[in-house]
Parts: sequence; C-alpha cells; structure tokens
Amino acid sequence: MSTSSDQPQRGNKENRENYGAEGYCWNPRKMLETMMKDQKTLKNNWSENDLPKLVDEIIRNYEQFGSMDHLEGKDLPSKKVVIEVLEDLLTVFFPGYLGKTGITKSNIKYFLGNTLTSIYTRLTEEVEKSFKYICRIIKQCPDDVCRKRAQVVVKELLEKIPEIRSLLSGDIEAAYNGDPAAVSAEEVILSYPCVLAVTTYRIAHELYLRGVPLIPRIMSEHVHSQTGIDIHPGAKIGKNFFIDHGTGVVIGETAEIGDNVKIYQGVTLGALSFPKDEKGRLIRGRKRHPTIGNNVVIYSGATLLGADAVVGDDVVIGGNVWITSRVASGTKITIAPPELKYKRKKKT
Repeated sequence: MSTSSDQPQRGNKENRENYGAEGYCWNPRKMLETMMKDQKTLKNNWSENDLPKLVDEIIRNYEQFGSMDHLEGKDLPSKKVVIEVLEDLLTVFFPGYLGKTGITKSNIKYFLGNTLTSIYTRLTEEVEKSFKYICRIIKQCPDDVCRKRAQVVVKELLEKIPEIRSLLSGDIEAAYNGDPAAVSAEEVILSYPCVLAVTTYRIAHELYLRGVPLIPRIMSEHVHSQTGIDIHPGAKIGKNFFIDHGTGVVIGETAEIGDNVKIYQGVTLGALSFPKDEKGRLIRGRKRHPTIGNNVVIYSGATLLGADAVVGDDVVIGGNVWITSRVASGTKITIAPPELKYKRKKKT
C-alpha cells in the first residue's frame, strides 16, 4: 500500500502540470517522456510465429466459456436483419413519418405490397431460425415444423397491423392530450420516444404471444437502447397508454397495465424478489410484477414491486414512492415532504 508521501502533492504548481488537478491526467510533456522511456518493438514475423499460438489460445477459451460463442450460427436469428425488419414495420405503421420518404396516396399500394412481401420473407426466415434454436435445445423437431410455424406466425403478425395501428392511434392521442407541451400529433409521432417504444412493444408482444423466442427481446432491447424505455414484450398494456419523457421507465414481463394510464420518467414496475427452487435456480413463469388498473397516473421515480402491488382504478401515485402492496381504487398516494435544511455560505 502506498503512503501519503508516495502521492503527488496537488497544491504544487509543478505537480499540477505533471499530474493534473486529480493526480491522474498526464500532460503532453509527461506523455512524451513515458513513451520515450517505454519503447518496445514487436518481434520479427510476429504474425507468423506468435499469432498461431494466440489463435489456439482463443479457441481453447471458446471451449472453456462456450456460452459466449455460437459457432453454429445458422440456428440463431440475425440481430441486424431483425432490426432492419423492425424499421420497415415502423415505416408501414407511420408512412411518411418514419423510414422512406416520397410515399404518397398514389404509390402507397405499390409501397405496401413490396414492403410487406419483403418483411414476410425476411422475418419468416428469422422466426424459423428462432424456432430451430428451441428444437436444437430439446432435440425434438419434426421435419419442416419450424418453417410452417414461422410462416403462420409472420402472417398473423402482419394481419394484426390494422388492429395495432388502432391501438397506437389512441396512444398518440393520449400523448397529445396528456402533455401541454405537445404542439401537434405530428410532433408526437416524429419526436416522442414513447411512440417508438410503445409501437415496438406492441409488435414484439404479438410475437411473444405466439411463442417466438429471441426476436421479441432483440426488438425491445434495441429500442430500449435508443429511448431509455424498457418494456418487456410479455407485459400486458391496454389502450391509450402514454409515457411522458420516458427515460428510465422499466415495465417487467408479467406487469399488467389497464386503459388510460400515464407514466412519467423513472417509474419501475418490477419484481420484488426472485423465488428459487431447491437447487437454487430461479423459478420462471410466475406472476412477479405489479398490476395497474384503469385511469391511473404514476409520477416520476415511483417504484412498484411484486405481484402483490395491485393498483385499482383512478389512482394517482406521487413521485418517489415505494409500493409493494395493494392500493385501493380512488386513492392518491404521496410521499411526505423531506425536511430541508438551509445553511448560509461563508464568504471566501
């Protein structure tokens, strides 16, 4: 352990120049001195002599940590293709707003025909890979069952587009009516992160309901990385749903949300605990997230955890509250204001 005498004295001007204000930022002169003192050169023919040894070592590492590679990639969906398909679906949902430009009433039929055909072909292939991934794990898969099921799933998803757009129309209206800063529905569609997050959720949810592995999470986590809104595809969300601001919102897999619900940034609908079996493994598939009724408002920073957190209709939940139990309909919950202390600053 170093002693105080080993550390740079930050108050000294020379040391500030050498180490920076926090003792770790090197100035250009110091960097040059370090490079001159620590000059190293590669051995001759490194790529021929030592690189093969490195390759063998990495292959041994693959064998040791096999869960981090998948060398038989044909049975896994392509993340890149799934995201491309999602972007094309978003264009179908919001033509003229998202995706390609130049879409008009005169060419919309041609655009939809071509785009939906392409989506069907590409997504069917990726869904088939996802089903084959499951078959490979259980080692029971009749011939062509994955292909046939993938075709049915993608067909059903595409045929759901009008119904999903009807739900999204209510979500957009809820955003416009619920935010006095919203100038127009066009602004909501083009700029509000909740539109992207909720649209993707509603697409991924249809795939989740049909038992498609991997792809729904690829979609939802891609949009999570873009918006900061994390909605698991398994959650159940009703009509006219609005997430204001959005960043930091988490909605778990078994969460249930009714109609006309408004959520602010930083809200968590999460699990209280993770039950385990006798071998210490997580027990999956149980209800473990909150249930939210109709006409509920949840303000920023509120945390609702566990299946026992059942919120009735017409409830208002204030910011930063912590809820793990039932809330009766018509209730308003707020946290007691903290005690603030004021201290006059001394003049320097």
